[in-house]
Amino acid sequence: MNRTQALNRWFTADNNPVQIFGTVVAVTVGALAVRPVGTSGTGLAVLCLLVLESLLLCTRLIPEGTFSPRVQLAVLCAWAVGAAALMSLETSGASALFAYFVTGHAGYRLEARRALPFAALTSALCAGALLLPWGGGTSWIVGAFTGVSVLVGISNRAHADALRSARAAAEQAELAARAVARAEALAERARIARDVHDVLAHSLAGVNMQLEVTDALLESGDIDRARQAAQRAQSLVRSGLTEVQRTVGDLREDALPLVETLQSLLASASDAGTLTVDGPPRELPVRLAQVIVRCAQEALTNAHKYAPGAPVRMRLEYAEQPAEETVFEVVNSAPPEGSRPLAGAGSGMGLVGMRERLDLVGGTVAAGPIVDGDDAGGWQVRVVIPG
Repeated sequence: MNRTQALNRWFTADNNPVQIFGTVVAVTVGALAVRPVGTSGTGLAVLCLLVLESLLLCTRLIPEGTFSPRVQLAVLCAWAVGAAALMSLETSGASALFAYFVTGHAGYRLEARRALPFAALTSALCAGALLLPWGGGTSWIVGAFTGVSVLVGISNRAHADALRSARAAAEQAELAARAVARAEALAERARIARDVHDVLAHSLAGVNMQLEVTDALLESGDIDRARQAAQRAQSLVRSGLTEVQRTVGDLREDALPLVETLQSLLASASDAGTLTVDGPPRELPVRLAQVIVRCAQEALTNAHKYAPGAPVRMRLEYAEQPAEETVFEVVNSAPPEGSRPLAGAGSGMGLVGMRERLDLVGGTVAAGPIVDGDDAGGWQVRVVIPG
């Protein structure tokens, strides 16, 4: 332990300005009030006891835990015996300060079951010393009441323990807050990762599909249609960049125009897409609106992959009964004849990402093939979010 650490420990353990000031005052008052008569005999004994008691009084500034319990008790006993002896030899009565300080310090440093008996014995010792024939001019009642200050020490100890407990609780609360903040940061990173995945998957899957179509048309010699497919791929790249910019903007904004965003997504993804809004519109929190937008992007990406050219229908419903919730559906018909679904092109993480995102907001998602009706052979994604 270096000097700085030792000083920090000394100042932060038990010491405070009030305690240091009290010790200095007690030693000063004792030195001024207790006046030894001569330098031999009784005067010399009083002087030696005064020096000893002043040194023992200064031990209250030593950090708690420095002494073992036995050494601490031995120091207190020596302090008490010296105080009683000094009270019996000097006549000013000021030496009683040392006795009151020793019982108060015992109340602070010792457990109550040990401090109280120690204070009682100190009171009896001081009172008995003053009742001796040479017991000075101080009343024995002063000595009998020296043990009362143990209650002050016990009270100070309880206050110090309460402060330590409060400090420990504050530290634990800070650690818990840091853990929560870290968990929230990790959750936010995961959400951003899902958002980036959705944007890139939506854009790149469309570009990949158009490039495959271009390759097939070039093999068949249809240059004009191949050029058109390449132009569509370029358009998808531009729209993908726009979506990336919009995604970054959504992460910063406090509000997200949900219907307008869905219309923009649908227009960039399908020429035969429709959006229907049912129920009284209400503004959703940004987090919920972003979940719906990401699910729409994933559903449109899947429609591009597995049913290129098929009509896509979106439906947004603001339900109020039986509970306030938002329902979002994406339905694509069966792929038209001659289309080339990109089977096996996906990573398999799209639906997993949707479920993870909806779990965070308490929502559900159901996705599966349509087996009957006009859209038989197509695919449906249904999202339900409370709120």
